[in-house]
Amino acid sequence: MTPDATRRRAIGQILLLAAGFFVLVSITTASILLVNRARDDNARVVHTVEVENLINTLLLDIRRAESAARGYLLTGGAEFLSDHEAAVSTILPSVGNLAKATSDNPRQVDNIGKLRAAVETRLDQFKREMEFVRQNQPEAAKALVREAAAGNTAGTVRQLAAAMSAEEANLFRLRTASADRSQWLAGIVTAAGSGLVIALAGISIFLVRRSSRARDAAEGLLRDSNLNLESTVDERTADLREANEEIQRFAYIVSHDLRSPLVNIMGFTSELEELRGDIFRRIATLARAETEAPTTPDNATNTAEPTLEGADKQLSQDFSEALGFIKSSIAKMDRLITAILNLTREGRREFQPVRIDTRELIEAIVSTVAHQAAEAEASIHIEPLPDIVSDRLAMEQIFSNLIDNALKYLKPGVPGDIRVRARTKLGFAIFEVADNGRGIDPKDHQRIFDLFRRAGTQDKPGQGIGLAHVRALVRRLGGTMSVSSELDRGSTFTITLPIRWAATNRNRES
Repeated sequence: MTPDATRRRAIGQILLLAAGFFVLVSITTASILLVNRARDDNARVVHTVEVENLINTLLLDIRRAESAARGYLLTGGAEFLSDHEAAVSTILPSVGNLAKATSDNPRQVDNIGKLRAAVETRLDQFKREMEFVRQNQPEAAKALVREAAAGNTAGTVRQLAAAMSAEEANLFRLRTASADRSQWLAGIVTAAGSGLVIALAGISIFLVRRSSRARDAAEGLLRDSNLNLESTVDERTADLREANEEIQRFAYIVSHDLRSPLVNIMGFTSELEELRGDIFRRIATLARAETEAPTTPDNATNTAEPTLEGADKQLSQDFSEALGFIKSSIAKMDRLITAILNLTREGRREFQPVRIDTRELIEAIVSTVAHQAAEAEASIHIEPLPDIVSDRLAMEQIFSNLIDNALKYLKPGVPGDIRVRARTKLGFAIFEVADNGRGIDPKDHQRIFDLFRRAGTQDKPGQGIGLAHVRALVRRLGGTMSVSSELDRGSTFTITLPIRWAATNRNRES
């Protein structure tokens, strides 16, 4: 798949996800709004029914009061009086409840005002009727009943109640229609949303299946590529191992073959140094003969340094100086050849992982350089160190080189402070060897790890292979090495090694 196709597919998936999210949010929002609206409409419908019930209850109470009053006037029975009083006691509270329930409707508020006045008038008539009966004036009470009937107070109450019922019936019709419409819209939204969700789900399934097929194809290609890559890596690794072994054999042969002529040079140089006395003795004899001085017999046993003058003396000095240069160069070459041989031998050695008490190992190293540290007035501090599984000899060589370098390159006149510390992180042990020595210029941080190359003032013995050898050992142990340093501010060498190293192909390849 081309990058453009991959990008288009990614954009399409993002747009699909965005559309699905938008649809879900829209459906959810619309559903919430419509549900709330339907709930409000249903609440209004219920409220209308409650108002109608309150109107009917009020009318029923008034009819009960009227019926009980007539029964009491006709029979004088106490049970009718009790029923009348009970009915009258509920009329005004019913009017109050009705007024409270219709307080949001201006028309009903106007009707309830008129209804309250008519009800109070009728209640006053009931009160006067009952008073006449208690005073044993039945005729006056009957006259009052006829007066109330002529005034049509009860009819007024019924008319106002009918008007209020008609208003509530109209509201009931409107609110029912609104509730039905809200429920219908909610159903439409739910159905449409469900359809869109199903459509998006179908598209998503299609895209997922297509992506799965593409992924399976890509995984197949990746497996094939990995197989090819592994075979290529194995071939390259074999070539590299063979080349590395060839280089080591070549270095061993070259260094071994160089030692033979070097030994000859050293032998002939020694013979030349021995012949120097005879040569310059003869020169001195010839010089005395020219000046008619007494000669020394040829078989004389005097081996003292002849007395030379002028150009002969200068020649003797130049000859001695040249021999000194030759001998120092031979010694340097001998050390380099020895170092190369040691490196090739170390490169062929198989590493063996063992459990190492790191603190004990470094304490043993420190004890071997105790005299050197005392002469340099340096103290070596070993902080808590983790135990690791690694090659013991390689670890000894690594820390021996670093501690020896720290002692070698301290600042003159400044008490040395060398610290060995460590910490663990993600299965690795991170060791640090820090000192307060002369430091290393940042531009030489990589140079010091190159073979036979040194940095800074060359006032200390060495061949320039120590740090290169240390880094090679660290790499063979599956770790890394770095340095942090500035001039006159000391150096910190950081070595990261696996806590549990196991011999792998890297051991053999390196």
